Amino acid sequence: MSLSPVLLAGFVLRPLPPVLLQPALDLAMSLMRRRHSDVFERLDTLENASFLIDPVDLPFCFALRLGPPAPRLSAVGTADDMESPSAALRGPLLVLIRLLEGRMDGDAAFFSRDLAVEGDMEAVLTLRNAVDSGGIDLAEDLLSLFGPLNGPARRALGVAEALFARAERDLETVRAAFVAPVEGRCDTQTARLRDLEDNLADLRTRMPRANVSGTRAAKHGAARL
Repeated sequence: MSLSPVLLAGFVLRPLPPVLLQPALDLAMSLMRRRHSDVFERLDTLENASFLIDPVDLPFCFALRLGPPAPRLSAVGTADDMESPSAALRGPLLVLIRLLEGRMDGDAAFFSRDLAVEGDMEAVLTLRNAVDSGGIDLAEDLLSLFGPLNGPARRALGVAEALFARAERDLETVRAAFVAPVEGRCDTQTARLRDLEDNLADLRTRMPRANVSGTRAAKHGAARL
């Protein structure tokens, strides 16, 4: 997991119970249904499907449940708190947001290991196709809530994005200076341990043969005596 502002924010949010997020999540779902009704119409075919969405850099997960009376997004403490989801999607929060907005290719994220998917793949593909064609832009969706204050809110969002980008750069500098060398040494030690295990396994496969050869030689010598 990379060092990021989201990860640091996760440490700050860790003591908070997930239920405190519910009013914001209900508002977000109401806004999404109003601005992107076509997405939810495409999801009607899934009926009672449910998805565990796990941002790995946050201390909580999200449960998306489709079907009547209305789709619902709720926060849960851990993946174990959601009973039998149809599928699970795991990845850093920014990766999940980019996938939601169609700014990242899901296949590329999967093969680069930024995204992990488990469960009903047909349901996941239906969700992906519905979202990809929805033209979702979370920033614009949220700004629509401010009405006549849209302009100042947009400027504030621009400042927040600039601060976030700078924090990302600073944390990457810290990671490169301190974390990356440690990761490199750990990778080297892991490779050495793997080589030792391989050598030990090779020795173990050879030992029975050596014992058999020694036994045969001993019997041959005894017979000659």
